[in-house]
Amino acid sequence: MYDHPTILPRAASALFRRALGTVRVVVVMGPRQAGKSTFVRHDPATADRPYVTLDDPDTLLRAQADPRAFVANAPVTIDEVQRVPELVLAVKAAVDAQPTRRTGEYVLTGSAKLLAVPGIADSLAGRAFYLQLWPMTRRELLGLGETGIWGEFFAHPPTEWPDLVRAQTTPETPWEDAVSRGGFPEPALQIESDADRALWFRGYIATFLERDLRDLRAVGRIVDVERLMRAAALRLGNLLNVSELSRDTQIPATTVRDYVTLLATSYQVVRLEAYAVNRTKRLIKTPKLYWNDAAVGLRLGGGSPGGAHFENYVLTDLLAWRDTQIEQTEVTYWRTTTGLEVDFVVERGAALLGIETKTTSRPRPEDARGLRAFLEEYPDRAVGGLLLHTGRDVFWMHDRVLAVPWWRVM
Repeated sequence: MYDHPTILPRAASALFRRALGTVRVVVVMGPRQAGKSTFVRHDPATADRPYVTLDDPDTLLRAQADPRAFVANAPVTIDEVQRVPELVLAVKAAVDAQPTRRTGEYVLTGSAKLLAVPGIADSLAGRAFYLQLWPMTRRELLGLGETGIWGEFFAHPPTEWPDLVRAQTTPETPWEDAVSRGGFPEPALQIESDADRALWFRGYIATFLERDLRDLRAVGRIVDVERLMRAAALRLGNLLNVSELSRDTQIPATTVRDYVTLLATSYQVVRLEAYAVNRTKRLIKTPKLYWNDAAVGLRLGGGSPGGAHFENYVLTDLLAWRDTQIEQTEVTYWRTTTGLEVDFVVERGAALLGIETKTTSRPRPEDARGLRAFLEEYPDRAVGGLLLHTGRDVFWMHDRVLAVPWWRVM
């Protein structure tokens, strides 16, 4: 089990504090149990302000009865605001009624993408900053308050990458253990037995289905959503194929598409879009499907950790890093119709970084075929490629493709 202090620092803290000093409302969104409540309650910037949670039944009733009165006393932190969407409109009214501009008055958290929830979209336009908080990264679980060092590969030329990677001191960990623990604080930090963690994830999935899902939308057959979740977990890292999911679950394709959107809105699944700009080859445009945390995908799909779960684990770290950056940053994937593929493409400004993941300690030249093709396709924009493997060695596989142990960069 990881050694850790009572409250672990989060990589998003610096951006959170900057937003509090810049805009009137800061909305912290992310999957349930990712640590949002702990984050907003204990960050030094908000630790002293009043905090209320709509998970409390009495508080929920008060908020529903009179939303305007509920938000009248600012500054305040309101947790799980998606449970009463009218509160967002009340916050908008309160902010607009202020004679002078004040920053950081309202901190709202939600286990859903509030901009996609009916009745909330655009209500805080120009008034709020949306911060996405993902399950904890490996370096956060280690108490470092960081994500992987992805930004360093843009800040340094490839000639310096080997020394940069070798200088990292994060401990070596079996990738299977990292995947099975995931990044949700309770199972990752407090539950040692894998059997007990399996029970925790069963409860996590049940709570989402029986409460969170109903908060977002009236769903007629919860059992259908669960069946779709399990079918999607078996296709982790694959292209989203609505027809196949419909056939295997016996759920109409239009309903499958609707449910996938609902799962994405509630931060359960991640639809990773394809990278596409100035293409000279035909590329696949369909999104790939991942889970909010590799451990959730593993428990839903059953079986042992595999390459797709490791890929998902790396993606979650990349997303956590992306969402702490001030500079516009995107994470996508690249795949051609001829089968050449790169797991992740990170786009920062005009620069691109390709990342491939392999659950092998001895990557072979053919493992870098996709990365080499990607670098040839975008020679002026791609700074290089990384092949993350499970061994210990750092070595060049190509003039701009570096093989690195995953545990050194994450």
